[in-house]
Amino acid sequence: MQATESRPAGLVRRVSGSKDATQPQRLASPVKQGHAEWVWSHVALVLGIHALAAFALLPWLFSWTGVVLAVAGNYVFGTLGINIGFHRLLTHRSFKCPKWLEYTFTLLGVCCLQGAPIRWIAFHRMHHQFSDKEDDPHSPLVSFLWAHMEWMLTEKKNRSWLVTYDKYAPDLIRDRFFLALDRKGTWFFVWVAHTALFFVAGLVIGTLMPGGTLIGGLQFGLSLLVWGALVRTVVVWHITWSVNSLSHVAGYRNYETSDASRNNWIVALLAMGEGWHNNHHAEPNSAAAGHRWWEFDPAYCVIYGLSLVGLVYDIIPVRGHAAHKNADVPGAQTT
Repeated sequence: MQATESRPAGLVRRVSGSKDATQPQRLASPVKQGHAEWVWSHVALVLGIHALAAFALLPWLFSWTGVVLAVAGNYVFGTLGINIGFHRLLTHRSFKCPKWLEYTFTLLGVCCLQGAPIRWIAFHRMHHQFSDKEDDPHSPLVSFLWAHMEWMLTEKKNRSWLVTYDKYAPDLIRDRFFLALDRKGTWFFVWVAHTALFFVAGLVIGTLMPGGTLIGGLQFGLSLLVWGALVRTVVVWHITWSVNSLSHVAGYRNYETSDASRNNWIVALLAMGEGWHNNHHAEPNSAAAGHRWWEFDPAYCVIYGLSLVGLVYDIIPVRGHAAHKNADVPGAQTT
């Protein structure tokens, strides 16, 4: 069965905001077991971007425009690119849209420096198939830090990406656009190019504005680069990673899924609805992650809004919330 198809994963029971669940057995570290090894280029990249973002602490590189761009970028790149594009559209096919819009969402996601889209989607589909089990790429049952970021700094030994892509992302490897982004690190150069645009735009504006100087333009350009691109990249990183870590260890449960997923208020607010993670694991193909009326899901609001103007269609609805209240309902669809 291909990874993009749906299949039952047991029964999911609706529960009343439970915080307790049977404690699953801890998992051994794949690195300590010798099943995975550190990829030092990944480690250097993550540490390096954090170090560059720390230049935001220098007063000379501060600008309110940069701060505004960092906050707005969390929505434009993080919500539209990662939450809606990589996650709900490409991974779970929760809705359909024109190809040009799908590719736009994808490029916004690539600007978050979270890897090639095909690999991101393959890992996430793998996570749903083996959630909180040994083959889960990022279960916090190994450790909180492993789920948050360590897992992506390692590589499983003897993994064949051709086999992995064919199994978990067969729909994407048939599309030349996604293959082009995957080849020779093209996705990384897209990220570099978009950061350069922040600097160039600030340099030009700061130099040519009334009373502007070359030094002033340089300062403004660097402030936009540091805040609008680097700080925003790091912030979106940790918001995304918190879904993998915090939303599997803290929060309440609407459904008795076979994993330790939780609905986490803090992550839901920061990640524009992605923190309603137990709901998502109960019905991963549903476009909406909020299942109760008060579980606000801004990402779904965008999807629904786009449907009103005809840009989104065939939205997969939540099926088990109202019709099966307090009863066993068909299990989560895993991809």
